[in-house]
Amino acid sequence: MNAPLLTNFDQSKPRSRTKNPEDMSLPWKRLIRFIATDGRTLRGEPILPASTTDLGFITESDKLQARMIEGDDLYDTTGKTRVTDEIVSVKTILGPLAQADVPILRCVGLNYAKHVINISTVSIVKEAGRTPPPFPFIFFKPNTTIHDHGVPVVIPQIAQDSQADYEGELCLVIGRDAKNVSTENALSYVAAYTVGNDISARKLQRDPSLAGRVPQWGFSKGFDTFAPLGPCLIAASEISDPSKLLLKTIVDGEIRQEEYVADLLFDCAYLVSYLSQGTTLQKGSVIMTGTPGGEFHLFFVMFFALELVELTCLLGVGASLLPPKYLVPGTQMDVVIDGIGTLRNGVVFD
Repeated sequence: MNAPLLTNFDQSKPRSRTKNPEDMSLPWKRLIRFIATDGRTLRGEPILPASTTDLGFITESDKLQARMIEGDDLYDTTGKTRVTDEIVSVKTILGPLAQADVPILRCVGLNYAKHVINISTVSIVKEAGRTPPPFPFIFFKPNTTIHDHGVPVVIPQIAQDSQADYEGELCLVIGRDAKNVSTENALSYVAAYTVGNDISARKLQRDPSLAGRVPQWGFSKGFDTFAPLGPCLIAASEISDPSKLLLKTIVDGEIRQEEYVADLLFDCAYLVSYLSQGTTLQKGSVIMTGTPGGEFHLFFVMFFALELVELTCLLGVGASLLPPKYLVPGTQMDVVIDGIGTLRNGVVFD
């Protein structure tokens, strides 16, 4: 008899999950990485004015202050990392995580239900019998893609020919090594949440003349600066139910994506459990959970022609619009998640 493929992983339909007694208790509730007015790059817990709810719109003129965080381990729960009484003035908010803080980004595609299931108006997909994927579709970004909040994304020369696109996403930050964890305990390994933007080069992703016969996700999404994160980390203890978060992507003032995280096909606990099967999720790893109104791909084999075919339905990302609207120099992207903040980035060409 063959052993079960996954012994510790709940393969049932994802469901809402409550907080676990083993959830991490961090010394900070919000964490920012910033340039202080004296020029130092520091981490701290922001002291939010009563009128301020979104760190993404803070400028130097707002005179934001923060209590410095001391300690090398951002996710320490033993008291070695602490929020001090030293208050410093913030000049510029950066992304909360530097490249050295993140060993890898694990990304999930095809993960918002409405844009996979609600396909009745797309006749070619309907005829092909599209059904939700049985397991998450996984790809990876190197940590060199990590980019600061407030700094323009740099589109390399290879992706400047009407193909650079955005994908707003909720991101999970793993706070302790996880391997073969159950869905019931999975969220106890999540230290924090943040906002991400999975910048993508569409032609390199799906054009057969550039990507080959099989759509290619790693190279097309793996360029430097293609994973902005920010504006802060929110401790997982501050978000009792991530499914209730609302995500929006606004490009040049126009709402392009808007959906609750509850629409995930595979929810946050499910993803952590699934990704930990047989693989150590290292402390500091970031999980990008997928984009609403983003792309889905349909792959199937034409059995007689033995030809791999890709059908694509894009809803909400720039490639879906008529005419398509790709990222160009000067474009402003805001990815907004209620309770976390606004990740804002411009665009420049290399």
